Amino acid sequence: MLIGIDPVLTPDLLRHLGAMGHGDQLVIADANFPAESCANRIERLAGASATEALRAILSVMPLDTYVDAPARSMQVVGDPEAVPDIVAEFQRIIDEVADHPAQIQSVERHEFYREAKKTYCVVQTSENRFYGNIILSKGAIAPS
Repeated sequence: MLIGIDPVLTPDLLRHLGAMGHGDQLVIADANFPAESCANRIERLAGASATEALRAILSVMPLDTYVDAPARSMQVVGDPEAVPDIVAEFQRIIDEVADHPAQIQSVERHEFYREAKKTYCVVQTSENRFYGNIILSKGAIAPS
């Protein structure tokens, strides 16, 4: 255990978050997400929800300010304008916790999978709500 570090963040996940560079991306995924076929690196947070993972990750990782969409979620199949409850909760967490809050942009399901394959890491949670997936782009920490 560490002081000030959310216990949801495992040692391996902290290593990955620290190793990621500016512009690298990660997926926070629900339990149904095809992580094995989408990822080179997978970290599993057994027992954690996607919202708990998002809150913990944003407590230590800056969001990218140099891209139009540093936070992207999967569109609802057949209803791309819908905002699932979990995505609304993601937005509230980003607004509360992120160093530079950003509006979540939605991405068509198959495009989301293609984008997920390019990410540094997939963090698979035990989230059982549908559409509990989000891609985050890591920002830079300015010199003090």
